[in-house]
Amino acid sequence: MKIGITCYPTYGGSGAIATELGKALALKGHEVHFISYARPFRLGEFVENIVFHEVEMSSYPLFEFPMYSLALASKMVEVADYEKLDLMHVHYAIPHAVSAYLAKQMLKDKRDIKIITTLHGTDITLVGLEPSFLPMVKFSIEESDGVTAVSRFLKEKTITNYNIDKDIVVINNFVDANLYMPNVSSKLREHIAPNNEKVIVHTSNFRPVKRVPETIKILDIVRKEIPAKLVLVGDGPDRSECERLCRELKLCDHVKFLGKQNGLVDILNASDLFLIPSQSESFGLAALEAMSCALPVISSSVGGLPELIKHNETGFIAEIGDIGRMAKYAIELFSNKRKYDLFSNASRKRVENNFDKKIVIPEYESFYNKIMNS
Repeated sequence: MKIGITCYPTYGGSGAIATELGKALALKGHEVHFISYARPFRLGEFVENIVFHEVEMSSYPLFEFPMYSLALASKMVEVADYEKLDLMHVHYAIPHAVSAYLAKQMLKDKRDIKIITTLHGTDITLVGLEPSFLPMVKFSIEESDGVTAVSRFLKEKTITNYNIDKDIVVINNFVDANLYMPNVSSKLREHIAPNNEKVIVHTSNFRPVKRVPETIKILDIVRKEIPAKLVLVGDGPDRSECERLCRELKLCDHVKFLGKQNGLVDILNASDLFLIPSQSESFGLAALEAMSCALPVISSSVGGLPELIKHNETGFIAEIGDIGRMAKYAIELFSNKRKYDLFSNASRKRVENNFDKKIVIPEYESFYNKIMNS
């Protein structure tokens, strides 16, 4: 099958999943064409059966703002026509599904290219609800040939927020369990915790919705009972606030800011526990990657996280902002090795049985075939 994939190429769950999906499909013999304004960050080196097509942007004095959606639609038409694509799989409703719809209309006299839209979260729960975007999001979903969502929560939210009648299929996010796997011999741990402290880790884009400062406040409570370090991976608007909070709480020696990193597996394997106190998460890919490395997860009770994390089995779930309870859960796990080991093993097993790419990629292939034959 010849598949076009469009996603945001920068750091973030949707781009990561779209890229890993493309790579996995290519390894199974499908021809994959990525179409975006930049090479996806997880694409890495040359992969057989994968071609990247860059969307070229033009600047004219008449147009005050760049017209990426239109440039993307034109590039989709060019690639779909020349490469004889069977379908376009776009990640995020806006602007990608809108551009795909335009491309489909421009190609209708030549070929009937199918459009599959995967909803990841922010396009539905935040941006799409703005009055200027809501009709466009609803239209792009209803005009797609097939629609998937990464969690039951997101499917229900979409149907409710946009009064959608179209069938939405839930296909969960996934991880390569052969890559994200436990490795107790991580040398990085000696650098992070030279005195064998417990290591808590959090990865995100440091946006306010991730509530990253709360991870520092949780560490402050935990350290009153157990020696611990906090590793923060990523960057974004809240990083300065987090650094200020570290100085205020005198935790600068106990919190390590690593910025954006590609070697996430090593960092997770140098850690003991993953924290995700978000205000909103449609799925929680970062938590999934941590669980695959056998880390228990402590999270807020929002979005799709309860679908991923089994409370009191693979981790703990607390109400948003309840840092006292999250800290109590961390102390409980750090103080009880038998319980920690049970949670650790259960986390890994849950990924292997439900979220490994070997399970999820065939679900996408089956969905593709269903749409192609409809």
